[in-house]
Amino acid sequence: MKDVTLRMAWRNLWRHWRRTWLTVGAMIFSNGLLIFAMSLQFGSYDMMIDNSLQAFSGHLQLQHPRYLEEPKMRYAVDDIAELAERLRRELGLDNISARAVGFALASSNERSYGLQIIGADPAHEPLVSTLPGLVKQGRYLEPGTPGEIVIGAVLARNLKAGLGDELTFIGSGFDDSFAAGIVTVVGIFESGVADLDRAVAQVDLGYFQDVFAMQDRGHSLAVRAQHIDDVESLQLQIGELLDADKSLSLRHWDELQPGLRQAIQADMASNSFMYIVLVVLVAFSVLNTQLMSVLERTREFGTMMALGLQPTRLARLVMLETALMTALGLVLGIAVGLAINLYMSRVGFSYPGMDEVALKFNLPERIYPAFTILSMTLGPAAVAIGSLLAALYPALRLYLLTPIDAMRAV
Repeated sequence: MKDVTLRMAWRNLWRHWRRTWLTVGAMIFSNGLLIFAMSLQFGSYDMMIDNSLQAFSGHLQLQHPRYLEEPKMRYAVDDIAELAERLRRELGLDNISARAVGFALASSNERSYGLQIIGADPAHEPLVSTLPGLVKQGRYLEPGTPGEIVIGAVLARNLKAGLGDELTFIGSGFDDSFAAGIVTVVGIFESGVADLDRAVAQVDLGYFQDVFAMQDRGHSLAVRAQHIDDVESLQLQIGELLDADKSLSLRHWDELQPGLRQAIQADMASNSFMYIVLVVLVAFSVLNTQLMSVLERTREFGTMMALGLQPTRLARLVMLETALMTALGLVLGIAVGLAINLYMSRVGFSYPGMDEVALKFNLPERIYPAFTILSMTLGPAAVAIGSLLAALYPALRLYLLTPIDAMRAV
């Protein structure tokens, strides 16, 4: 009996094949679009996270346990350069850079401004941060060249300082002594982030440690994973290596930049509205198709009921027709979405003008869709559920039919 019902449902679909294909086509289009849009959205989030974290903070940071809440100079990490070298060796990862951070008043011949001065490892900082690649004038720091400084473009304008000019800075050292130095501007970077360009400068880590009486200390080890998906496993590896060391705290990027996760969640919520509208439109398309199908077969259903067929069997038939149509749209839609994603994963997707922005800010020129179980199944599952729910109304109408009235229907 089930085989007979299945054959009847399949046959009924193609009584009006144009209408069926229009409805299935709407499902294929919506499923393919949802898969591509969600994959591209998740891919853009990966790129957003990478770009934001690569600008400076990295995916992970090793710090003193109290440094994140109270970024004071005294909350430092001992033997930071040695620790960085040990992690590079044991993890087989070069993307680890030691840093030290202080605050100072910098003066040129004409003006004085407060700034955050960062001691960085010139050999490894370019592997962790995109900041060295954003130097628009001059060059970045080179290993073994103390007494040099790289400053932001806004700070350079405020100080009226250019390449080759000397800056004098004074601040407070690790032991509360005065920290003072004279440095030469060798590079000016332009990140596009006002706070960085206005108030951040970098010097050689060894020079910073000497001037600020840090000895071999620093404030953080910035770690950049090869890919955003590797962050969790890398965090576990570092945690196992340093499990016994309670003087260090390993910070995930969620802790370092909590606003980034919130921005992603807000964007997902806004895009969800568009996806819901698309699913509702497909559901109404299915509702219209099945309702028309039921109305056209009213006399046929009345005759079948007069012969003893229960409304429940007829309702099952209508739902089975919808399920077959939904399955067809689901399979073909996933195939279309997968094909689009495979193509875009090779060539990438670029908005107009994106290449110019990428060149200016040292960012990737294209977005690549992210293949995840969620992006491949969430949209099609929502369309399938919406379609089946939409078919409930035409199916339930059959319970209101009486054989005599149904057979008299025009």
